[in-house]
Amino acid sequence: MIGAVRHDIRLQGMDFAVFHKDDRAEVVRLTFVARPSVTAIRPLMEQAAAHTTGCTVIPYSATAKVPRDTGVATFDLDCWGALSPRPGS
Repeated sequence: MIGAVRHDIRLQGMDFAVFHKDDRAEVVRLTFVARPSVTAIRPLMEQAAAHTTGCTVIPYSATAKVPRDTGVATFDLDCWGALSPRPGS
C-alpha cells in the first residue's frame, strides 16, 4: 500500500504491522506461528486494524490473496461513520 501509514501493535503476544490508507488497512502478522489457525488469528488481525487506525472494521470485509492465509489480510474500514460523508466527497 504505497503512501500508507504504518502502525505496529502487539496483541496477545503476537506482533502485527498495520498499513492504513484511506478506508483500507492491510495487516501483516510479524510473529511466526507454527500451524496458525485462521479462526484464532483473523480476529486479532481485525482488532489490530481497528485499534491502530481508530476506525471500525466493516464486518466480513477481510480478504487474503491466498485463501485461509493468516500472514496478510486486508480490511475495509468505516472511518467516518456509516452516515457521514468521507472528507472531500
